[in-house]
Amino acid sequence: MTFFRFFLLFLSLAGAGSLSATAQAQTLGAAISGGWQNFSDGVSTTWNEPQHYDLYVPAITWHNRWTYDQAHIDKYNERPWGAGGGMSRYDEKGNWNGLYVMAFKDSFNKWEPFGGYGWEKIWQPLRNKDFRLGLGYTAGVTARDNWKYIPVPAVLPLASIGFRDATFQMTYIPGTYNNGNVYFAWLRWQF
Repeated sequence: MTFFRFFLLFLSLAGAGSLSATAQAQTLGAAISGGWQNFSDGVSTTWNEPQHYDLYVPAITWHNRWTYDQAHIDKYNERPWGAGGGMSRYDEKGNWNGLYVMAFKDSFNKWEPFGGYGWEKIWQPLRNKDFRLGLGYTAGVTARDNWKYIPVPAVLPLASIGFRDATFQMTYIPGTYNNGNVYFAWLRWQF
């Protein structure tokens, strides 16, 4: 079950007054189990049967100007120099699955690695099937200098615009005032 379907199921369960608490718990348990199975199948199949190998080039880090004061904006790095690699495939429904690792300069201009699995539902809205849009999630692990490089798990939204072998992917890291609330994007080139 995709994250989006799980989210819709969760919303429907939250408003389903006619279901008993036991039935709701069983349905939610089945949804979580099915979601985990789809996630682990996607990771395993992508690892064992990649269709492409990918080059990742970090492109933009943007600190949301509505959630940061100017003093922070002035001292933060927004040029995430770095690179990465991965493997990917399109499943039987045409959706993208990828495993990747990349390292880039973070907001403090220190190296930050991030590795994980990404999934996107793919749409091809034009007659030219080389153009595509994607929306999904990424789940992975990062480590930062200001956190003493302790591994930290992360689940983030993922969106993309692609044409042929090039894809511009992006995420948004939520947060609080002067913390988080960062738009991060990279170019992915598949071989």
